[in-house]
Amino acid sequence: MLVGVCAAPGFLLRAQNTSSGPPSSGANNPPQQPSTRPGETAPPTTKDKIKVRVQVVDVPVTVVGKRGLPIIDLTQSDFQIYEDGRPQAIRYFSQESHLPLRIGLILDTSNSARRQLEYEKTAATDFVYQMLEGRNVRNQIFLQSFDTSSSLIQDFSTDPEALSEKIQDLKAGGGKALYDAIYNSCKDKMMHAGDPERTRRILVLISDGMDVQSQHSLDEAISMAHKAETMIYTIGNANYGFTNPGDDILAGFAEGTGGGAFFPLREAPGTDLATGYLSHGQIGETSQNKGLGAETGTFSAQRLVHIADAMEAIYHELGAQYDLGYTPTNDALDGTYRSIRVLLTRKGVTCRWKPGYFATGE
Repeated sequence: MLVGVCAAPGFLLRAQNTSSGPPSSGANNPPQQPSTRPGETAPPTTKDKIKVRVQVVDVPVTVVGKRGLPIIDLTQSDFQIYEDGRPQAIRYFSQESHLPLRIGLILDTSNSARRQLEYEKTAATDFVYQMLEGRNVRNQIFLQSFDTSSSLIQDFSTDPEALSEKIQDLKAGGGKALYDAIYNSCKDKMMHAGDPERTRRILVLISDGMDVQSQHSLDEAISMAHKAETMIYTIGNANYGFTNPGDDILAGFAEGTGGGAFFPLREAPGTDLATGYLSHGQIGETSQNKGLGAETGTFSAQRLVHIADAMEAIYHELGAQYDLGYTPTNDALDGTYRSIRVLLTRKGVTCRWKPGYFATGE
């Protein structure tokens, strides 16, 4: 029975032309769980080539436990994939995605973020060094900010020093055009970030989720993320102790694209990476909540530094994604949007995956 709890989180179905010759020895005995992709097969052995259209949907999946830590010991039999409600056979499976990351780091530099900006800059810098030095030099990151409009501060780069310098130069301004920032980063950068079958596209956004002057709507921003095959991870920076309608917007961006939402300034102290907040283990009236004025929404260095914990949680998630692939039973390249659902057999875990794709031959 499928009992895993999954948070529903698009992407383009690609048509590839491959060549094949006569079957070679042992071709009728493929491995149970092949990890090679269609483009990695051996070249044909004869001059006569048969054109075959191979359609594969790649589904990166993240699975975390109750404390927000990645679960890394699942096998192919633990997963089931559905497209538009119909079960699909998993043809490709890997316990770790080896595809390089294309990451857009988007920081809110509006007036409402002025008090948090220095902490956000520190967290963003640490994240850049982790992604570009500590894990995989094939990764690339671009930096974008937004206030009255969105601005590309640094194009895709593998240089953490250059990115760090640009991050430290950021200053708070006026206005807030969040939806435009998401829309433009997906359209102008992610849509041109190389072959989407060979990369993972991620936006990491720090903001309170509020928008007052974008030219594009929330739905348009999410739709463009789907077209650009981009997952969005959000970190809320709204004052602790106040109700913030923007939190729902941030959660919507994450859930609608297969990413995750983190609220390190809102959650009660705990010891889990899921909230991006690690407490000092204090309880009662002398707890960190009370002592730092959290009830009144007062910010403090003690609390704001935990924005970095949320960034680190994202870092760990991106390093522990499963890679699943299937050939859809509906092979029509008609441009329609197909929804994806992933179910797990394991109890007490949460999974995130891309929510669907556009079936197009381009």
